Amino acid sequence: MRKVRTLGLLGTGVIGGGWAARALHCGVDVIAADVDPKMEKRIRETVEIAMPQLQALTAGMPMPARGKLTFTLDPAEMAAKADFIQENVPESLELKLRVLEPISKVADPDVVISSSTSGFMPSELHTGLSNPERIIVGHPFNPVYLCPLVEVVGNSQTSPDAKEAAAEFYRSIGMHVLMLRREVSGHLTDRLQEAMWREILHALNDDIATTGELDESIVYGPGLRWAIMGMSQLYMLSGGEGGAEHFWKQFGPSVDWPWSHNTAPTLTQEIMDRFTKGTADQAAGRSVREQEMARDECLVAIQRVLAKYNMGAGKTLNEFEARMRVVTAG
Repeated sequence: MRKVRTLGLLGTGVIGGGWAARALHCGVDVIAADVDPKMEKRIRETVEIAMPQLQALTAGMPMPARGKLTFTLDPAEMAAKADFIQENVPESLELKLRVLEPISKVADPDVVISSSTSGFMPSELHTGLSNPERIIVGHPFNPVYLCPLVEVVGNSQTSPDAKEAAAEFYRSIGMHVLMLRREVSGHLTDRLQEAMWREILHALNDDIATTGELDESIVYGPGLRWAIMGMSQLYMLSGGEGGAEHFWKQFGPSVDWPWSHNTAPTLTQEIMDRFTKGTADQAAGRSVREQEMARDECLVAIQRVLAKYNMGAGKTLNEFEARMRVVTAG
């Protein structure tokens, strides 16, 4: 697989803009394709908003010169010029297959085509595409320019070289690669997030909490810990000096208690209205852009602190800095 000097983006919404900002900051040129000409202004705005946060996150690192962003209304032009293609169109399998099919015919066979899909599996994306062995899933997390996690997913038809090439590219732009052992709907992280989301819907449906109260239960407690380590490790620590064995003795019986639901409630208008009103109340008049800026600044600060202890996303940041020192020195 080739060295990625130009990243091709198919779709330029929130996720596409995040990919563009991260790649450009790391010296990779980006050619973005969208059928809507108004999206050029939007992706350029996203990049400019993201750059100060990326610069703060990588302060002190020897970063390369910023890459060049170009925009085209012709996806085939993008596919012909890209060394790696990241698809970011809306979460519709029919739409993804429709736009990927001509792209797969134009792109050179050694160009990896990765989908940002939140839940579709590679086997679903291979249908009718040329050189399906290089089609993978590279699922990021919003905002892509600050959240380092990317889930890389293939299946039995996927070339190991394609997965490794994708992993290498993602690491080169400062990401933490989670290589899934096998494909599964929703991958790993969204399955975990979806379980919590269903409990939130049940709480709204049963009118036992507002969206604000539900978010407080995360922000002021487990959310603080999750930036450092995952639930498995945290639960082990709950066992104290006895570790995992003591944890199971103390908390194991609770798995049979009726604390949670296994399925989501019927999504009624009342639930959706409670969610809409609750989140609007939480925003307290702040625009989406204002809330995004606050989120980004906090994400930078958290990762910089974690880097001091080489933990969680801070470890990824340290590894990226070490990589940049080698790249820029050579």
